[in-house]
Amino acid sequence: MKSKQTLVITAIVIGLLLLIFGSRMFYVIRPGERGLVFRTISGKLDKDAIRSTGLNTIAPWNKLYKYNVREQQRDEAMDVLDKNGLSINVDVTVRFNPIYNRIGYLHEVFGTEYVNTLVIPEFRSSVRKVMGRFTAEEIYSTKRNEVETAIIDETAIILKGNDIDMRALLIRSINLPADIKAAIENKLTREQETLAMTYILEKEKLEAERKVIEARGIADYNRIVSASLTNNILKLRGIEATNKLAESANSKVVVIGSGKDGMPLILGGNN
Repeated sequence: MKSKQTLVITAIVIGLLLLIFGSRMFYVIRPGERGLVFRTISGKLDKDAIRSTGLNTIAPWNKLYKYNVREQQRDEAMDVLDKNGLSINVDVTVRFNPIYNRIGYLHEVFGTEYVNTLVIPEFRSSVRKVMGRFTAEEIYSTKRNEVETAIIDETAIILKGNDIDMRALLIRSINLPADIKAAIENKLTREQETLAMTYILEKEKLEAERKVIEARGIADYNRIVSASLTNNILKLRGIEATNKLAESANSKVVVIGSGKDGMPLILGGNN
């Protein structure tokens, strides 16, 4: 009887503990999340024991930190200076995610606010440094891809060393002072017109060269043909033509030796 009462009391106590501390003992980690446990008594952070998705239990005196390890995106509007000190307004997007099996090391240094304390400051710093090496015209037109690549490379190195994987970076828009933008666009237009004219002139030059080569070929052909047409060959061709006419069905009169150079003279009409 006494043991039964003990079991009942124990069950009640366990129930009360679960009721009181259940919210601190049971955690559901959803897809795209990882968990990190801090042991309050020992002061130890389980940096390598990363909790994965599903139901997780911890001692009620410990603390669980949840981390979103999905790809995240931040949009930033910035004012930067180009190589010549001209102010440029740019809208830039960066996509990144924490390396899920390294969130313990990320948490130890930067904590859960790592986006604001690490990603954004380093990203903005790289944008300013890289764009400061180019002119406004290069950033706006000719070297935009090169600028993006340089920012990606420099930012990725820093973030990778701090357990962040940068997925992409995009310069969405570049806003210049109206007069600078108009001057750059006019210059680009003139450059395109120059390229188009150069193409046309080159095309005409090639066509002229083709015609010269064609004319030379025709002249060479005529000279060869003229040199090969001797009197004897012409007489032979005349005889062959006379024979063919004589064999035709049309009536005609052939006068032998009456033509120039003694060639037959053919007179005749239709049947």
